[in-house]
Amino acid sequence: MDVVSLGLICGLVFGLFSSLIMIPMKVESQRRKYEAISSAFVDRFMIGLIVPSATFGLDPLISGLIIGIGLSLPSAIITRAYAPIMVVGAVGGLIIGFVTKSVVG
Repeated sequence: MDVVSLGLICGLVFGLFSSLIMIPMKVESQRRKYEAISSAFVDRFMIGLIVPSATFGLDPLISGLIIGIGLSLPSAIITRAYAPIMVVGAVGGLIIGFVTKSVVG
């Protein structure tokens, strides 16, 4: 499988997973909730899209971790919800790095 197809699949899966885990979240308005879920989807989709094609010459697990943390940090700073955002980004980056290593080689 080529890295672009793998990235699209990983991005969709990670984005959907992140959006679904946010559904029970309590927010002051439905609009804010929709914006937060949409933002999380785009953030996680981009992690999934980028990790398979950007390994920086490193092991895909390490590059996945770096990309997952790096792309999650701006959202964590804005929302001040560091732990959940950073942990999901790091774990997702590692998993996508593992999948990349397994599928692409």
